[in-house]
Amino acid sequence: MDSHSRSEITDHVTASADGGPIISVRDVVKQYRVRHERGRTLKEIFLHQKIYQEKINALNNVSFDVGRGRTLGIIGSNGSGKSTILKLIAGTSRPTSGEIAVHGRVSALLELGAGFHPDFSGRENVYLDGAIMGLSRQLVDERFDEIVAFAGMEEFIDAPAKTYSSGMYLRLAFSVAVNVDPDIILIDEVFAVGDESFQRKCLDRMDRFKSEGKTIVFVSHNLGAVKSFCDEAVWLEKGRVKAQGAVEMVIDKYMWEVNKREEASLKAEQGVGEGGRWGTGRAEILSVEMVDDRGEPRHIFDTGQSINLRIAYRANETVLEPVLGIGIHRSDGVHVFGTNTTTLAHQPEKLAKGDYSTVADLKAVDLLPGSYLLSVALHNRANDETFDFHDRRFPFRVLQGPGGEIGLMHMQVDWKGWEPEAEK
Repeated sequence: MDSHSRSEITDHVTASADGGPIISVRDVVKQYRVRHERGRTLKEIFLHQKIYQEKINALNNVSFDVGRGRTLGIIGSNGSGKSTILKLIAGTSRPTSGEIAVHGRVSALLELGAGFHPDFSGRENVYLDGAIMGLSRQLVDERFDEIVAFAGMEEFIDAPAKTYSSGMYLRLAFSVAVNVDPDIILIDEVFAVGDESFQRKCLDRMDRFKSEGKTIVFVSHNLGAVKSFCDEAVWLEKGRVKAQGAVEMVIDKYMWEVNKREEASLKAEQGVGEGGRWGTGRAEILSVEMVDDRGEPRHIFDTGQSINLRIAYRANETVLEPVLGIGIHRSDGVHVFGTNTTTLAHQPEKLAKGDYSTVADLKAVDLLPGSYLLSVALHNRANDETFDFHDRRFPFRVLQGPGGEIGLMHMQVDWKGWEPEAEK
């Protein structure tokens, strides 16, 4: 069997008669050897000298249980070991050390269609895939029509698989996987299969599995799907369990860590964003700091939060009629907003040589989630001399919106209606 294909557990399943967990993972380590051949000389090749191999732990002492009928979400960044643990549970890979006990028939939706042969027809591949999963021909016969109908492949089932689009190929593989009546379903980011209609069918089938008391282990980067679909969660980071338990608690801890890293990254980019800097230099902007309503420096905000901009600048000589301006662009270049200090009642007529600071308080920034870039400019009132212009050099991000909104900005909308119109 292909080590990356879907499979049923047959060699490490025992009956779970004591009411214990249906999946038990204990102190699991998965180690890979990475070959390093760079820098080998001809002499080393001819003398058959050993190639240096580095041992890398994809999983390091991972332990958790999944109760019967529960749905577990596994989250984490790329390379954290999420897909590796699914392959170990499925039995298509074995741990270097530790124990995994699985009680029941498994359908693993990992690399869909890995067992398909491009020269075989869709019909032949359904039977081939069923055989790889350990299903009898009689069982595939009984479910064949349902498999084909679920995939929407009636018209193409006898055409060679190599003529299928990638979506058709994956739809048929998914349909085989979800029509084998498993006790345990392992899912690795497969809800992107097919078009919108088919994705809804996939979600409906998963909901049906949940209502039937199936056990589901779900790996996804879509935290919204994990939160709405799963009963509990495990967060893996660099092969280790960082948190496990109630799904919202685990996601909150994960997002706190993600935000902390992104804050550090955005902080490092302040003043060196994608735009440029120019001006005559007779006055210059020294620093721009973003702080929240508690006075804490930050670069990640939620829709509706205030952003205080603390701008420090210096007049290298006396300049007349100075104006400070700010602008916000979305990361795709859309100009969102711009304003300047000409709106002040008392605009200074000049700046003598020296250091200054100004605070711009952006109250209730109603931007919807996305990446944004701040510009800051110091110029004269006639706008015929720019002293210093930092063009889109201060990135920040908006993460949370009120929900259900799309576009650029949040607007307060009061809906009225839903009542029958009074008879005239």
